[in-house]
Amino acid sequence: MRRPHQADVLIIGAGPAGSACARVLARSGVNVLLVDQHPAGRDKTCGDGLIPDAHKALARLGLLDEVMRRAEPVAHVGCIGPRGGRIDVPGSLAVLPRKELDALLLQAAQDAGARFGQARFEAPLEVEGRVVGARLKRGDEMVDVQARWVVLATGAVPKALTAAGMCERHTPSGVALRGYVKAPQMVGRIKALEVVWDKAVRPGYGWIFPAPDGHFNIGVGVTDSHRDLGGGKGRKKDVNLRAIFDAFVAKYEPAAELMRVGELVGDLKGAPLRCTLTGAKWTRPGLLVTGEAAGSTYSFTGEGIGKAMETGMLAADAILAHADDTAARAAYETSLTALKPKFDLYERANRVNAHPWLADLLIWRAKKSPRLLQRMSGVLNETSNPGNLVSVKGISRLFFE
Repeated sequence: MRRPHQADVLIIGAGPAGSACARVLARSGVNVLLVDQHPAGRDKTCGDGLIPDAHKALARLGLLDEVMRRAEPVAHVGCIGPRGGRIDVPGSLAVLPRKELDALLLQAAQDAGARFGQARFEAPLEVEGRVVGARLKRGDEMVDVQARWVVLATGAVPKALTAAGMCERHTPSGVALRGYVKAPQMVGRIKALEVVWDKAVRPGYGWIFPAPDGHFNIGVGVTDSHRDLGGGKGRKKDVNLRAIFDAFVAKYEPAAELMRVGELVGDLKGAPLRCTLTGAKWTRPGLLVTGEAAGSTYSFTGEGIGKAMETGMLAADAILAHADDTAARAAYETSLTALKPKFDLYERANRVNAHPWLADLLIWRAKKSPRLLQRMSGVLNETSNPGNLVSVKGISRLFFE
């Protein structure tokens, strides 16, 4: 990063949203500077599951084949209820650790022509109320970068949103705890993306995902972890993720065996989640917010990689389609508003985490109803609405279909 520092678009955050946005813009000839406070190849606490929306986004980026060459392919999501019932829901699925996925996406953005630098966002630069760049900190040096657009793709931590005047909720929507276990002897025995509901892990869920090279991603999540106190403030509920993780391992025998025979690689790591496309303003003159900073993670499942990339590309599309600031912002806000009903239905489905007997009911009925199993698969493929499965009408249909 040399003086003078200028770009058409300055993107803050080199995760899936930021790198996807950068690649789309750079492939169209836009001068893109992508920065992140961490060096390339940093780790990110995540379940690492790539569900169909992620496959679709990667295909648009021209990266699906490369990702699938490195990822662990998976054919089903295994839904396990409190009574031990199980239904395997088919889908196009894979697992690739975020450290490797994010490095691949960043390299793809650079291959398309985007420049990358390690720096931390400090504050927007403004002229008459419009953002015209950002002040960045690189080591001990403050650097001003002028840009026609600034895109914030800074994830769930609200510090950058607050500095930019975009934060409407300082506390997260949820929290998760993840670890990697190396257990070659379990390969072939845990083959699905296993998601487990039980009173022991209420109001959350546990998961085990098979990863490449004999590793497994194991964790727990709670997607309604903070009480809203109004005014952007919140308070954490009585949620102890480590206690929930220990309860999950004690209750679910495959998790217990995995931890018993395998080797924990590194530490268990926690992370916040921002869900439901809420908690932040999406735009202001000269600035767009995208990815998990905009709340692109789904409630209920905690899945967010695909929607992060999708929203990042929507930001790029709006910038490319409209030279006028107002028109570009309106286009981007319209595209996110079109996604919002889908996020709201996942929020409604979140009641399964608080009432795990609903999972038992769905699993019991799906074993008897190919039609219901098809609808559950449609949730993965985004052709069915998850909230409808656990509505009063949806539950009634389980008994009369």
